[in-house]
Amino acid sequence: MTRDTETSTTDRRSDRTKAAILRAARERFATQGYERTTIRAVASDAGIDPSMVMRYFGNKARLFDATLTIDLRLPDLTAVPTDELPQTLVRHFLKRWEGDPADDALLVLMRSAVTNEQAAARMHEIFAAQVAPALAAALGPELAAHRAGLVAAQLLGLGLTRYLLRLPAVTTLTPDEIEAGLAPAIQAVLDPN
Repeated sequence: MTRDTETSTTDRRSDRTKAAILRAARERFATQGYERTTIRAVASDAGIDPSMVMRYFGNKARLFDATLTIDLRLPDLTAVPTDELPQTLVRHFLKRWEGDPADDALLVLMRSAVTNEQAAARMHEIFAAQVAPALAAALGPELAAHRAGLVAAQLLGLGLTRYLLRLPAVTTLTPDEIEAGLAPAIQAVLDPN
Protein backbone atom coordinates (compact mmCIF):
# COMPACT_ATOMS: atom_id res chain seq x y z
CA MET A 1 0.00 0.00 0.00
CA THR A 2 1.38 3.38 -0.95
CA ARG A 3 1.57 6.33 1.36
CA ASP A 4 -1.17 8.14 -0.65
CA THR A 5 -3.47 5.11 -0.33
CA GLU A 6 -2.84 4.92 3.42
CA THR A 7 -3.59 8.62 3.80
CA SER A 8 -6.77 8.31 1.74
CA THR A 9 -7.97 5.33 3.81
CA THR A 10 -7.20 7.18 7.05
CA ASP A 11 -9.02 10.29 5.80
CA ARG A 12 -12.14 8.26 4.91
CA ARG A 13 -12.13 6.53 8.30
CA SER A 14 -11.68 9.89 10.00
CA ASP A 15 -14.58 11.39 8.01
CA ARG A 16 -16.83 8.45 8.96
CA THR A 17 -15.93 8.79 12.63
CA LYS A 18 -16.56 12.53 12.59
CA ALA A 19 -19.91 12.03 10.82
CA ALA A 20 -20.94 9.39 13.40
CA ILE A 21 -20.07 11.77 16.22
CA LEU A 22 -22.08 14.60 14.66
CA ARG A 23 -25.10 12.32 14.08
CA ALA A 24 -25.01 11.11 17.66
CA ALA A 25 -24.51 14.65 19.00
CA ARG A 26 -27.44 16.03 16.98
CA GLU A 27 -29.72 13.31 18.32
CA ARG A 28 -28.59 13.89 21.91
CA PHE A 29 -28.84 17.68 21.68
CA ALA A 30 -32.26 17.36 20.02
CA THR A 31 -33.68 15.09 22.70
CA GLN A 32 -31.82 16.28 25.80
CA GLY A 33 -30.75 19.83 25.02
CA TYR A 34 -27.31 21.29 25.57
CA GLU A 35 -27.15 21.15 29.35
CA ARG A 36 -28.01 17.46 29.76
CA THR A 37 -25.95 16.16 26.82
CA THR A 38 -22.55 14.76 27.78
CA ILE A 39 -19.47 13.90 25.74
CA ARG A 40 -19.61 10.37 27.20
CA ALA A 41 -23.20 9.87 26.03
CA VAL A 42 -22.41 11.12 22.54
CA ALA A 43 -19.37 8.85 22.34
CA SER A 44 -21.38 5.88 23.54
CA ASP A 45 -24.07 6.56 20.92
CA ALA A 46 -21.40 6.82 18.22
CA GLY A 47 -19.73 3.62 19.42
CA ILE A 48 -16.38 5.24 20.11
CA ASP A 49 -14.21 6.27 23.03
CA PRO A 50 -14.94 9.74 24.51
CA SER A 51 -11.35 10.76 23.76
CA MET A 52 -12.19 10.60 20.04
CA VAL A 53 -14.92 13.20 20.49
CA MET A 54 -12.41 15.41 22.26
CA ARG A 55 -9.83 14.78 19.53
CA TYR A 56 -12.15 15.95 16.76
CA PHE A 57 -14.07 18.70 18.55
CA GLY A 58 -12.11 19.70 21.68
CA ASN A 59 -15.05 20.22 24.03
CA LYS A 60 -18.83 20.14 24.26
CA ALA A 61 -19.23 23.78 23.18
CA ARG A 62 -17.30 23.19 19.94
CA LEU A 63 -19.18 19.95 19.32
CA PHE A 64 -22.45 21.79 19.80
CA ASP A 65 -21.30 24.54 17.44
CA ALA A 66 -20.42 21.93 14.78
CA THR A 67 -23.91 20.43 15.00
CA LEU A 68 -25.44 23.84 14.32
CA THR A 69 -24.12 24.31 10.82
CA ILE A 70 -27.44 25.01 9.16
CA ASP A 71 -28.35 25.88 5.61
CA LEU A 72 -32.04 26.78 5.39
CA ARG A 73 -31.82 26.11 1.64
CA LEU A 74 -34.13 29.02 0.91
CA PRO A 75 -35.31 29.23 -2.67
CA ASP A 76 -34.57 32.27 -4.82
CA LEU A 77 -37.41 34.50 -3.67
CA THR A 78 -36.81 37.12 -6.38
CA ALA A 79 -38.61 34.85 -8.87
CA VAL A 80 -41.66 34.48 -6.60
CA PRO A 81 -44.56 36.92 -7.09
CA THR A 82 -45.07 38.98 -3.93
CA ASP A 83 -48.57 37.61 -3.35
CA GLU A 84 -47.17 34.03 -3.40
CA LEU A 85 -44.26 34.76 -1.06
CA PRO A 86 -46.07 33.77 2.18
CA GLN A 87 -47.19 30.39 0.80
CA THR A 88 -43.71 29.77 -0.60
CA LEU A 89 -42.09 30.48 2.79
CA VAL A 90 -44.53 28.33 4.77
CA ARG A 91 -44.27 25.47 2.26
CA HIS A 92 -40.47 25.69 2.27
CA PHE A 93 -40.15 25.57 6.05
CA LEU A 94 -42.62 22.68 6.33
CA LYS A 95 -40.62 20.72 3.75
CA ARG A 96 -37.38 21.67 5.49
CA TRP A 97 -38.60 20.39 8.86
CA GLU A 98 -40.49 17.36 7.60
CA GLY A 99 -38.43 16.42 4.56
CA ASP A 100 -35.26 15.02 6.11
CA PRO A 101 -35.63 13.66 9.65
CA ALA A 102 -31.88 12.97 9.77
CA ASP A 103 -31.22 16.68 9.32
CA ASP A 104 -32.60 17.88 12.61
CA ALA A 105 -30.02 20.59 13.25
CA LEU A 106 -32.63 23.33 13.02
CA LEU A 107 -34.75 21.62 15.67
CA VAL A 108 -31.66 21.13 17.86
CA LEU A 109 -30.99 24.82 17.53
CA MET A 110 -34.57 25.82 18.36
CA ARG A 111 -34.70 23.56 21.40
CA SER A 112 -31.38 24.84 22.69
CA ALA A 113 -31.76 28.54 21.87
CA VAL A 114 -34.20 29.04 24.74
CA THR A 115 -31.65 28.11 27.42
CA ASN A 116 -28.25 28.44 25.75
CA GLU A 117 -26.74 31.79 24.74
CA GLN A 118 -24.50 30.19 22.10
CA ALA A 119 -27.52 28.59 20.43
CA ALA A 120 -29.53 31.82 20.62
CA ALA A 121 -26.65 33.70 19.01
CA ARG A 122 -26.46 31.09 16.25
CA MET A 123 -30.21 31.41 15.62
CA HIS A 124 -29.75 35.18 15.26
CA GLU A 125 -26.86 34.63 12.83
CA ILE A 126 -28.75 32.16 10.67
CA PHE A 127 -31.81 34.34 10.29
CA ALA A 128 -29.72 37.47 9.77
CA ALA A 129 -27.51 35.78 7.17
CA GLN A 130 -30.15 33.75 5.34
CA VAL A 131 -33.75 34.89 5.87
CA ALA A 132 -33.23 38.65 5.95
CA PRO A 133 -31.18 38.77 2.69
CA ALA A 134 -33.65 36.46 0.92
CA LEU A 135 -36.53 38.73 1.92
CA ALA A 136 -34.52 41.83 1.03
CA ALA A 137 -33.95 40.45 -2.47
CA ALA A 138 -37.69 39.86 -2.89
CA LEU A 139 -39.14 42.90 -1.09
CA GLY A 140 -36.37 45.47 -1.07
CA PRO A 141 -33.99 46.14 1.82
CA GLU A 142 -36.05 48.72 3.70
CA LEU A 143 -39.28 46.70 3.86
CA ALA A 144 -37.42 43.47 4.61
CA ALA A 145 -35.52 45.11 7.48
CA HIS A 146 -38.81 45.95 9.17
CA ARG A 147 -40.58 42.68 8.40
CA ALA A 148 -37.97 39.89 8.58
CA GLY A 149 -38.16 39.57 12.37
CA LEU A 150 -41.93 39.15 12.37
CA VAL A 151 -41.77 36.58 9.56
CA ALA A 152 -39.10 34.70 11.52
CA ALA A 153 -41.28 34.83 14.65
CA GLN A 154 -44.19 33.24 12.80
CA LEU A 155 -42.08 30.52 11.17
CA LEU A 156 -40.20 29.73 14.37
CA GLY A 157 -43.50 29.71 16.26
CA LEU A 158 -44.75 27.11 13.80
CA GLY A 159 -41.62 25.04 14.33
CA LEU A 160 -41.86 25.33 18.10
CA THR A 161 -45.53 24.36 18.36
CA ARG A 162 -45.52 21.61 15.70
CA TYR A 163 -42.16 19.90 16.19
CA LEU A 164 -40.95 20.63 19.71
CA LEU A 165 -44.01 21.20 21.88
CA ARG A 166 -46.12 19.01 19.59
CA LEU A 167 -49.35 20.82 20.37
CA PRO A 168 -52.20 18.60 19.08
CA ALA A 169 -54.01 21.60 17.58
CA VAL A 170 -50.97 22.12 15.32
CA THR A 171 -49.65 18.58 14.82
CA THR A 172 -53.00 17.30 13.53
CA LEU A 173 -53.06 19.90 10.74
CA THR A 174 -51.95 18.88 7.28
CA PRO A 175 -49.26 20.95 5.57
CA ASP A 176 -51.96 22.37 3.26
CA GLU A 177 -54.05 23.43 6.27
CA ILE A 178 -51.04 25.09 7.87
CA GLU A 179 -50.19 26.91 4.66
CA ALA A 180 -53.79 28.09 4.25
CA GLY A 181 -53.93 29.33 7.85
CA LEU A 182 -50.47 30.84 8.27
CA ALA A 183 -49.84 32.37 4.84
CA PRO A 184 -52.46 35.16 5.32
CA ALA A 185 -50.82 36.14 8.61
CA ILE A 186 -47.42 36.35 6.93
CA GLN A 187 -48.97 38.29 4.04
CA ALA A 188 -50.35 40.80 6.56
CA VAL A 189 -46.84 41.26 7.94
CA LEU A 190 -45.33 41.69 4.47
CA ASP A 191 -47.87 44.24 3.27
CA PRO A 192 -46.13 47.63 3.22
CA ASN A 193 -49.19 49.49 4.59
